[in-house]
Amino acid sequence: MKLINFLREWALIIAILAGVLGYFVYICIPFGPGVHTVTSKVVGILQPLLIFTMLFLTFCRVDPRELKLKSWHVWILLLQTLFFTGIGCVLIALPHSSMRIILEGAMLCLICPTATAGAVITGKLGGSVSEITTYTILINIVVALLIPALMPFVHPNPDLNVWEAGLRILAKVFPLLLLPFICAMGFRRFLPELTKRIASHPDISFYLWAVALSLAIAMTTRSIWHSSVDMTTQLCLVAVSFVCCCMQFALGRWIGSHYGDKVTPGQSFGQKNTVLAIWMGYTFFTPVTALVGGFYSIWHNVINSYQLHAHQHKVSNQNKKNNSDNADKQDL
Repeated sequence: MKLINFLREWALIIAILAGVLGYFVYICIPFGPGVHTVTSKVVGILQPLLIFTMLFLTFCRVDPRELKLKSWHVWILLLQTLFFTGIGCVLIALPHSSMRIILEGAMLCLICPTATAGAVITGKLGGSVSEITTYTILINIVVALLIPALMPFVHPNPDLNVWEAGLRILAKVFPLLLLPFICAMGFRRFLPELTKRIASHPDISFYLWAVALSLAIAMTTRSIWHSSVDMTTQLCLVAVSFVCCCMQFALGRWIGSHYGDKVTPGQSFGQKNTVLAIWMGYTFFTPVTALVGGFYSIWHNVINSYQLHAHQHKVSNQNKKNNSDNADKQDL
């Protein structure tokens, strides 16, 4: 149990170090070119498979009857869509902009769906698990449609027309983002006992996330190592991930303040599926932009850690106050 608790507490750092060190160990081993080709293909299949499985396991714990659309869902969906589309239009209008990589990094941070673990953190902070789950499903649908619709214009493929490029991208993102939900609902309908058994083992998602994050960080490290992008631009991507993270948490909480719940909208907007962000970075964007996903993972975990600490401190103080009030009443 001590080992499990240690791994859980330091999972982010362990996964990042494993990804970085694992990549450098791999390239130091004198494999033949055929091995590198096979490895790239295996990772290319394994990475989306892990993302699919994590989403599937998450959705197996979803009760469709608890999914309800809220007003704040619409506002945050609208903001994510407008931010992403707006920056995309700038890049379409200025295809040779010197800011292209930085703007792509911002696009990636702003459109990335909510983390599969978002519901866990939201529950611990006193938010609504069902509402963030609803938003996770909605934003996955939006991303699955928006990426194929816009990316062929942002990154034109000279060998394909816009429709062909869009359909190819759709073929990659649809199975990854929407099929897990469809499969999970099918399991719930036709295999309810098996679904309950799957849902009763949430630790599986945790281990899969650690493996997927390590692979994603390894791919990011490869992109940086082989990139011709200057260090200043890469540091700008780090800054972009920080600014986008803080902005989205703040905007989410501000929107939520108008509906009596700062926690759930804040987590829905700010806590991202960074493994998916890294995958989208080196699959659809300029590969080095995957860097923002790795650093966003650090920033949102720092913010979540602070929020959990502050919430625990608040609950502890409230319990002390309640105990003091009860003691005063007994004395009377």
